[in-house]
Amino acid sequence: MECHAHPFPRRTAGGGQDIVSTPATTLFDKLWQAHVIEELGDGWALLHIDRQLLHDMSGSRSLGQLEERQLPVARPELAFATPDHMVSTAPGRTGTTFAGGAQLWSRLKDGSRSRGIRFFDLGQPGHGIVHVMGPEMGIVLPGTTVICGDSHTCTDGALGAMAFGVGSSELMHALATQTLMQRKPRSMRIRFEGLLPDRVAAKDVILHAISRLGAAAGTGHAVEYAGPAIEAMSVEERMTVCNLSIEMGAKVGLVAPDDKVFDYLAGRPFAPRGALFDQAVAHWRGLRSDPGAAFDREENIDISALEPQLTWGTSPEQGTGIAGWVPLDNDAPDEARRDAWREARQYMGLAAGSALRGQRIDRVFIGSCTNSRISDLRAATDLLRPGLRVAPHVTAWVVPGSENVRRQAEREGLHQRFIEAGFDWREPGCSMCVAANGEIAEPGERVVSTSNRNFVGRQGKGVRTHLASPATAVASALAGAIADPREL
Repeated sequence: MECHAHPFPRRTAGGGQDIVSTPATTLFDKLWQAHVIEELGDGWALLHIDRQLLHDMSGSRSLGQLEERQLPVARPELAFATPDHMVSTAPGRTGTTFAGGAQLWSRLKDGSRSRGIRFFDLGQPGHGIVHVMGPEMGIVLPGTTVICGDSHTCTDGALGAMAFGVGSSELMHALATQTLMQRKPRSMRIRFEGLLPDRVAAKDVILHAISRLGAAAGTGHAVEYAGPAIEAMSVEERMTVCNLSIEMGAKVGLVAPDDKVFDYLAGRPFAPRGALFDQAVAHWRGLRSDPGAAFDREENIDISALEPQLTWGTSPEQGTGIAGWVPLDNDAPDEARRDAWREARQYMGLAAGSALRGQRIDRVFIGSCTNSRISDLRAATDLLRPGLRVAPHVTAWVVPGSENVRRQAEREGLHQRFIEAGFDWREPGCSMCVAANGEIAEPGERVVSTSNRNFVGRQGKGVRTHLASPATAVASALAGAIADPREL
């Protein structure tokens, strides 16, 4: 199942140039310059695109646009498709179980296969949430440009790829030409100092960064994450951090690839093999910001004393530590923020100054492209000691991020531990992260969710979402209220 494309950019007739390091160059600048086909002026450039990922919502639209224009796919071996947003995750599901998504599933399947695009269908190894399956299948590689019609494509930057979301028309253009016109963003680096305390997760790190810097801090920037905390994280933990780059306004999130990334990719189905893999690793080692490279903005955040985080409002920036409280009007830095807080408190049914810990909840969702990988499920089950059970009034779901994750979890017996504790164990897909597949909570219900967005109506009309880590989600499911995983 190897992909025949080269594992790193090279000069070709169709685009992409050799990466030539210059003194004090950022990682993002290296990746950008390696893919410039032509400078267009005013910061715009025509870029070579190495990989396209398609899902059932935007991908099916892009394929339809190709058909309308009678355009072929330029490099079908570099495009990969999987249904995730609009499919049911009920055990035993098929592509038509959720009637509202059946047509999109069929269009993606038929449109991909007729054009030679590899399609990972339900139940097949490789199927899953597009931002989970891309890295785990070795489709996403360091130094590559990766696009998908989904804003959380920034997840793939954890492997050192320049990955970003696009619209369906842009995706269509890239499928037809293997190129895309983009305006170069500014550069930003966030260094996380210190190491994670016990039962504090990567999700807590990025939620803390967003609440501290704001949901617009990364707007117009490509953000590189660095520092001892990032270096100590596993590749999958880095994916969680990069996943929420867009919640900070950044289109691109990046981590410099290292030996952890190379070990992660070795033997993956579409990663290079043998001597080619060794050549690739030698090249990938140069994909890092040079000492002294200048960024347009730099931030340093000490996480050595960080506590578990969760959101209280309707924006990812409206968050606090588990021991925190809903902010008062007087805490707002300006009138606009004060008004936004008032609206969020009203929607969430929370009083100013009230504690978050102990708030009664109705549901828990462990899943999404943020926290549904095998390491997330292991972290969750680590807290499920024998005899502990989900509170009687709580509905708790676990939705693995891919078929490979599901199978690995079942080989390890993780699913049985979830089931014995009272969780529902489901099939891979986006599920409750987005209210587009019939899997929603009821109006007024309070949900602790490991997903990435807590917007109004994100998990159903009138649903109140608190974003948190898998550990906090498990602790809350057991307590029947928002709870601190460190107390288990």
